[in-house]
Amino acid sequence: MDKERNMGIFCLLLAAICSPVLSEEWRATVVKRLDALVTSCVVVPCSFSHPKEKLPTSRLRGLWHRKSKWNELIFASDQTTVLDSFKGRTKMLGDLGQDNCTLEITDVKNHDNGAFCFRIELARTETDKATKDKFSFVEDCVELDMLSEPAKPSLVHSPTATAGRPYVVTCTVTHTCPSHVPKFTWSRSNTDRPTEVHRLIHNGLWEAQSILTFILQEKDDHSELTCTAVFNGQKTTSATLKLFLKRTENYNHIIIPTVVALCTAVIFGVLCIFMVKKYKRRIAELQSQDGSMWNRLSRLSRRIRPPSGPGPSRSDQRRSIWSRFSRRPKGGMADFGHNSNNVNSRSCPDQKISKPRFPSPKSQPKSCNYKEDLDDCDDYINTADLNIYGNV
Repeated sequence: MDKERNMGIFCLLLAAICSPVLSEEWRATVVKRLDALVTSCVVVPCSFSHPKEKLPTSRLRGLWHRKSKWNELIFASDQTTVLDSFKGRTKMLGDLGQDNCTLEITDVKNHDNGAFCFRIELARTETDKATKDKFSFVEDCVELDMLSEPAKPSLVHSPTATAGRPYVVTCTVTHTCPSHVPKFTWSRSNTDRPTEVHRLIHNGLWEAQSILTFILQEKDDHSELTCTAVFNGQKTTSATLKLFLKRTENYNHIIIPTVVALCTAVIFGVLCIFMVKKYKRRIAELQSQDGSMWNRLSRLSRRIRPPSGPGPSRSDQRRSIWSRFSRRPKGGMADFGHNSNNVNSRSCPDQKISKPRFPSPKSQPKSCNYKEDLDDCDDYINTADLNIYGNV
């Protein structure tokens, strides 16, 4: 009993030691999970390695089967052994002689979900179809997830939209079918030729881009730009971008008021300078005339201000007046009135002619500041001061 138990333990240890070695000899690398769009296609990247020398493709045979059931083949070179639901829809894209076991499934169905594994068979010779070795990589299988509708494209555009300048919009979608790349259409006219880029993001997932560059115009403001992606199997998806043009910056609202204010200030300054010069010139002209302003002011002050010395007495004034009348022809009171009018008529043109007054004999005598030279028009004789009622 102990001998059998020891033998079993030895076999287990030997299997544990040999299994890593064998697993390192034949190994497959398959993407673990992929999204498959219904009605489109999916490409499953796959590669394998083996310890033997380079094997010709004619001696290798690749198979794909369900993980749970090895006999349910989804791909085989002999189509008669393939499940009816996968016939005509699966194809080996990779070259087995190049250790490439990539599988393509077209016209994806909802029931295609599940785990699928790769298996390789090695023939003894190129002419002998008998199988020598078989290796199934059930530890490395792919899980497919079905998508009924594709995701919307992402739109990346220039930060600013200005009329008259180039504007760039990039439409991006992801897919798992590099053999049938999605096709892009734009809502703009065909005159704008977009650029398309197709690249691998990571194992099994691809990215398709359409880059549209065009010159913005005023009519594009508040317009909509739509990018539509058409996948294999006629599934479509689209995204819309609304354009908002940025107006060209101008400073007219600042420049115009500033210019108006400056012009007003300049005009006002010129007018002030002109007026100051005009008045200075006028003052100079007045000062240059005969009898300056100061002389005129002094004469005016002498008229208003009484003389500093004592004036002539009342009797002297009467004798002076009657001496003047004695030299005139005798005509009585009429002549006197006539002569008084003559005296008033010789007054200055700027003086107002006053009517002669006849005060009573009791009125107080008034002094009279006059000059005998009446031609200068500096003083005049007021006949109202004559007292015709006095003693002669």
